[in-house]
Amino acid sequence: MLGVMTTADAMALAREQGLDLIEVASNAKPPVAKILSYDKFRYQQEKAMQQQRKRQKQIEVKGVRISVRIGPHDLQFKADQAVKFLQKGNKVKVEMFLRGRERANLQYAFEMLKKFIETIPSPHVIEQEPKRLGGLITIVIAPKT
Repeated sequence: MLGVMTTADAMALAREQGLDLIEVASNAKPPVAKILSYDKFRYQQEKAMQQQRKRQKQIEVKGVRISVRIGPHDLQFKADQAVKFLQKGNKVKVEMFLRGRERANLQYAFEMLKKFIETIPSPHVIEQEPKRLGGLITIVIAPKT
């Protein structure tokens, strides 16, 4: 803590010690600077960034595919899979492929999706409402936080 000084004085002091003058907080009034080795400073910054990345929780989007013609047991199995993903903190993307004449009966497909979502007992939030793209209907479910 050397107090407030001019930039030229700070640069001269840093040169005397064989170190660098590094601006830490440019928005402060007056700006805050440190006298230390720039290589050491950069190394510490990189280590801090690595620690931050390590602590971040990665949320994955897991996929579950169902069909309009899916049986009750298979529907329950897929719902259990989705529950496992949600409990681990991942999002679940449910995809329903429509083939042939199934595309003509969209209301039946949306009913099947609604039935699938009702079979999921764990607390969840529908992040993306059912969306139709050609012969594919998707919905994204996220765990409730």
